[in-house]
Amino acid sequence: MSGENELSQKTGGTIVEDVKPQVDGGRFAIKRVVGESVEVTAACFAHGHERVACTVRFRGPGDEAWREVAMEALGNDLWSATFPVDRSGAWEYSVACWIDHLTSWREGFARRIEPGDIRLAARMGAELIGRSAANCGARDRARLEAWGETLGEEGDVERLRAAALDAGLFELARANEPRDALTETQPLAVAVDRERARFSTWYELFPRSAGNEPGMHGTFADVDERLDEIAAMGFDVLYLPPIHPIGRDKRKGRNNATTASAGDVGSPWAIGAKEGGHTAILPALGTAADFRHLVMATRARGMEIALDIAFQCAPDHPWVRQHPEWFRKRPDGSIQYAENPPKKYQDIYPLDFDSADWSALWQALRDVFLFWAKEGVAIFRVDNPHTKPFAFWEWVIKEVKDAYPEALFLSEAFTRPHVMHQLAKLGFTQSYTYFTWRLTKAELTEYFTELSQEDSREYFRPNCWPNTPDILPYHLQNASLAAFRVRLVLAATLAANYGMYGPAFELGENRPREPGSEEYLDSEKYQLRHWDRASPASLAPLVTLLNATRRSHPALQSDWSLAFHRTDSDHLLCYSKWSGDDRVLAVVNLDPHNVQSGWVEVDAAALGLDPGGGLTMRDALGEATYSWRAGRNFVRLDPAAAPAHLFVIS
Repeated sequence: MSGENELSQKTGGTIVEDVKPQVDGGRFAIKRVVGESVEVTAACFAHGHERVACTVRFRGPGDEAWREVAMEALGNDLWSATFPVDRSGAWEYSVACWIDHLTSWREGFARRIEPGDIRLAARMGAELIGRSAANCGARDRARLEAWGETLGEEGDVERLRAAALDAGLFELARANEPRDALTETQPLAVAVDRERARFSTWYELFPRSAGNEPGMHGTFADVDERLDEIAAMGFDVLYLPPIHPIGRDKRKGRNNATTASAGDVGSPWAIGAKEGGHTAILPALGTAADFRHLVMATRARGMEIALDIAFQCAPDHPWVRQHPEWFRKRPDGSIQYAENPPKKYQDIYPLDFDSADWSALWQALRDVFLFWAKEGVAIFRVDNPHTKPFAFWEWVIKEVKDAYPEALFLSEAFTRPHVMHQLAKLGFTQSYTYFTWRLTKAELTEYFTELSQEDSREYFRPNCWPNTPDILPYHLQNASLAAFRVRLVLAATLAANYGMYGPAFELGENRPREPGSEEYLDSEKYQLRHWDRASPASLAPLVTLLNATRRSHPALQSDWSLAFHRTDSDHLLCYSKWSGDDRVLAVVNLDPHNVQSGWVEVDAAALGLDPGGGLTMRDALGEATYSWRAGRNFVRLDPAAAPAHLFVIS
């Protein structure tokens, strides 16, 4: 707030408070995607009986001038207005409020009865109109001056009353009224991304396991051959783990063995070898030209590549030799390898973001993003960002988005809630979530109500994954395919952004490395895997059906309309989403072992429906159609046949 506005408040000016939405008092930007709107509310008022006028002022990236939209009164000093965002980049908005003398005058005039009072009030109005006329062009000035002269005459009272209440002239005068006691808030920020920030469907695969024969090291060309299959399943983001040279020094063997055997390929997250580091490509995968071809081929199918960015180094990464000051030393002078006790990662050296040469390090890491962005990558999945300084992420994301406004960032931070949320505030477009471990009806209802309805939704965009290469959650260990189906349906319909660690999830990979571990046995992180994608047990048909439903129903393409409906069973979870005339309602059997039945209570208000109307429910997962009504309806779900109904409502 400017010094002038602070003075106006101290001497009896207008007040603006409780502006929403905002994050941490305006410290961070709220988030939207192109085509959405920002609805702004605020409390705006003045002393006594004075009326106020309010606007939301806004401008987009590259705009010099501000645009305005008038706020409408909601009652009890609350005001609201909405403005659209039509392109990616950094937007700003503020709320302005001032004394609306003309409205106060007009309302008072309409209540006057005595002729003398009417003539006096008319002359007062003429003075106010004269102030507005001074702000107009010649034509409008002449109209307002003529109006003011009429009100200043000692004429017939009824004629004065009719003139004073002229709606068209009143609005003209009000639009040009001096903004007395003006208060304007400091601009608040809106980070606007392309639509894929809000709605995306991710498929993760290791290119080195894409070969057609067991034991054959896959290439970018092999991935290219799979693109039609992946696109047909309905995915729009193909996420690749690191594609860089893999360290040979201290390379890990199969199942994270400390010592590698001959032929072991190592972990892609142990980045760097004599062939290069974070801007180099593992030669066995192909060349830079091969990668560029894959990027273009992916886009030609309506998808795009997401590339893993892991800021850590193998012991033989070129930076270890060229910039030893970028790494922490142990007391014996050796470089400290990564640890997360009891886990040890001898094949990975963390970077020291606080080293004396931190500035050069930060710029080198920024240049990694810029290098791959120039190669056509516009989505980055960032590994373990919570182990790097917050200040670095705020700086580097801004640097990259200034150069590439379409860039998107997914935060892979399975950590404490405040840390995850801070990363989202600092600029990460999407965030992994705790969905992976939320199982019960109560847990899922509480967590997704938080994600979709609480204030954090303004900056935290969830991306839900039932599994990852690092995480085989306990409930999927040695589990049936029915358990995988349940988790798939939940991820794809509770969240507008979801992903899956592709072949492993499709085929129900369920073997843990050892009891009490969430690591896979024969993890693809440490060895080549050959997946039998033609297996009749594959979940690919269900994946395809769910993704097609997501694409054809706008209700499933955003999160904020999510509402939960009561059921009389803890094994049945019911929830809905809607957008315009599109409404979907899911009922999921959370028990993968047993048939469950019970009553679902459809809340018509949550769906914007007539509480007494009949409902035609077409199951997108089974094509059966049911006649329901708002209120109680019976369901029975056999997880061996179909774990859920996904109803399209008409």
